[in-house]
Amino acid sequence: MYLVTVLGNLLIILAVSSDPHLHTPMYFFLSHLSLADIGFTSTTIPKMIWDIQTHSRVISYVGCITQMSFFILFGCWDSVLLTVMAYDRFVAICHPLHYSVIMNPRFCSQLVVMSFLISLLDSQLHCLMISRLSFCTNVDIPHFFCDAPQLLNLACNDTSTHNILIYFIVAIFGGVPVSGILFSYYRIISSILRVPSPGGKYKAFSTCASHLSVVCLFYGTGLGVYLSSAVSHSPRKSAVASVMYTAVTPMLNPFIYSLRNRDIKRAMRRLLNRIA
Repeated sequence: MYLVTVLGNLLIILAVSSDPHLHTPMYFFLSHLSLADIGFTSTTIPKMIWDIQTHSRVISYVGCITQMSFFILFGCWDSVLLTVMAYDRFVAICHPLHYSVIMNPRFCSQLVVMSFLISLLDSQLHCLMISRLSFCTNVDIPHFFCDAPQLLNLACNDTSTHNILIYFIVAIFGGVPVSGILFSYYRIISSILRVPSPGGKYKAFSTCASHLSVVCLFYGTGLGVYLSSAVSHSPRKSAVASVMYTAVTPMLNPFIYSLRNRDIKRAMRRLLNRIA
């Protein structure tokens, strides 16, 4: 599963970079989303595989904080990039005549850099909060990776203030991207409904279908993880939901984009023929 995830997303990156026809804002953002997906799944799955092979489930404090830092960094980058891609679709459908002017290469690069810096800030704020906690020695984490909510539950000192701060950070760095996506699609749907012909409506909506599928998959599984950990006290059920979020979602993203997109299919075919 991990190899399929890495190879699938790597193929997307290589296909976009090697095909001049795909040097557009939408595919530029897609290639960075694939990069974020590789990083997101690589922070947890290799360690889990290593633990299974060696029958060792030990991780140091520094290793735990590092893993959590990268997990939040790439997870947040995924989220912000999906918001940027929603904005790209909004401009393409609602302001098609100004699309090339607004979404110029410089602005697109700035959006990617800004999304990464926002994610880095989110990651470092979480690490700062966790680093201020005190832990007993030989703590057992009921999970297959170091996650902030799990670490908060295992702290020896009072975590009420830390809980409030972390929920506030999550509300800002999670709520703003979701609001951006919802607003973009509200404007997109309003614009599509004004198109007179059914063929025109279908063509406009089809350009958003892949992105909308990935958004629903990403946020749906993410919501499932945190609802399962809040409702169910079974570590096994929580771990299964987390595997879906950290491994299955990044694995499915390349399939969603390649199966529904002729340009990606064509570029991948050319790339594979060149390699062969």
